[in-house]
Amino acid sequence: MTLDQTVLQIAGQAFSLAQVLLAGAGLALLLIIITTVLAWRGQKLRREESLETLRRASDLEFRLAEMAGQLRSFADQAASGQQHLTRTLDERLDQVSHRVGRGLNEQAERTHQSLKHLYERLAVIDTAQANLTQLSSEMVSLKDILANKQARGAYGQARMEAIIRDGLHGHAFTFQATLSNGSRPDCLIKLPESELRLVLDAKFPLEAFNALKSASGEAALRAAETRLRRDVIHHVKDIAEKYLIAGETHETAIMFVPSESIYADLYEKFEDVIQKAHRERVIVASPNVLMLLIQTMQAIFKDARMREQAGVIKIEVTRLLEDVGRLKDRVLDLQRHFGQASGDLEKLGLSADKITKRGLRIEQLDVEDPARIANEEAQLRLVQGQ
Repeated sequence: MTLDQTVLQIAGQAFSLAQVLLAGAGLALLLIIITTVLAWRGQKLRREESLETLRRASDLEFRLAEMAGQLRSFADQAASGQQHLTRTLDERLDQVSHRVGRGLNEQAERTHQSLKHLYERLAVIDTAQANLTQLSSEMVSLKDILANKQARGAYGQARMEAIIRDGLHGHAFTFQATLSNGSRPDCLIKLPESELRLVLDAKFPLEAFNALKSASGEAALRAAETRLRRDVIHHVKDIAEKYLIAGETHETAIMFVPSESIYADLYEKFEDVIQKAHRERVIVASPNVLMLLIQTMQAIFKDARMREQAGVIKIEVTRLLEDVGRLKDRVLDLQRHFGQASGDLEKLGLSADKITKRGLRIEQLDVEDPARIANEEAQLRLVQGQ
């Protein structure tokens, strides 16, 4: 095969062997050049990478040294901060311990005071409880008293007597006096300027009220109300029949109710009973109403005593006027005596003037005519005679 022989044809272009070989040699040379360049570049890159690695290693060593210094500085600062923190914590703990101790002491003191006050209040509560126990026993005894008719009458009588004794003079009332018909009211009050007596009765029927309070049903309630009306009206009629005596007692009697609550229930729920009592001329009175009545009676007694003393006062005023008249006459007599004494003193003054003048003349040796001296003496005696 010759070098001019065509061995390759591409796109209608024929290439000879020599051209192919030449192209191959050029290609081989190009590959060698490229390889050489790449090797050189690779060696340069490795050399640069080695220098960069050395530079980075030196930078890393420098930074490590710097970081070591910073770590030592940080360690020193941390140690210093820890010491300062420890010292601060110790101081704060001491302060907190002091405050906690002082607070505990103050709290203990306040607790002691609170317990002391609590003990005092407990003592007061114990005393109050004892008083309540005593009051409960007294209320039980009061209930027993009110349940017993005789004892209840004595209780009402005692309250009525206390009110009357506090408001009236001892001569104005009488307890358990006997009337002409043989009945004995609880109290008689003497009316001023009259022979009549005001009757007070303290025996009030309480059983019906207790039945009314304990009633638990419509039928029981109506039965209790009926019983209450019957008992109270019956007692009112007894007072009117026994104690209202013409010419001896007042035309109106007082029925004393020893409880304000019973009195209020009567006027609130049983007005018909109150009206019937008024028609029987019996007035229902509670402790407050009786006290008001006694105060009114006290004012009436005071006015009556003033009227009784009016005549005595008039006589005394007349005698006082007579004494004033005699005093006036004596003053006039004394005035006349003073007038006479004034005249006598005036005459004595004239005589003293004459004697003084005469003494001066004698002292000056101015002897007057005896006839004229005798004339002056006669005139002086005439004036003294007047």
